[in-house]
Amino acid sequence: MTTVQDTRLSKVQQRLGRRLKPSFTGPWAQRSLILIALLSGFFLGSNLTVHLDNAISLRTFSSLIVLAICECLVRLRSRVEQTPLPFPWHIVDNLRLGLVYAVVLEAFKVGS
Repeated sequence: MTTVQDTRLSKVQQRLGRRLKPSFTGPWAQRSLILIALLSGFFLGSNLTVHLDNAISLRTFSSLIVLAICECLVRLRSRVEQTPLPFPWHIVDNLRLGLVYAVVLEAFKVGS
């Protein structure tokens, strides 16, 4: 039987495991809602930048608006002090992650 030494890398892996564990455990309904939120965020991000681009006609400014909204969500989330993060905040986090991923992917497609 081998034991893991108490190094910085093992501590980081343990923290990461503790943070990811709630995503893979629990009822299937919660896991599926979290996955749907992530995919919905990607869908919103890929479509929202296009619609804002058509409305404002400045692609960079529309992406900046989307990322500013995401930053506001991060600031609101940091004020939550409950140790297990409430389920609605998991949904908001995954929406935000999908949204940011879509905006970054759109930037790579445009080439900027």
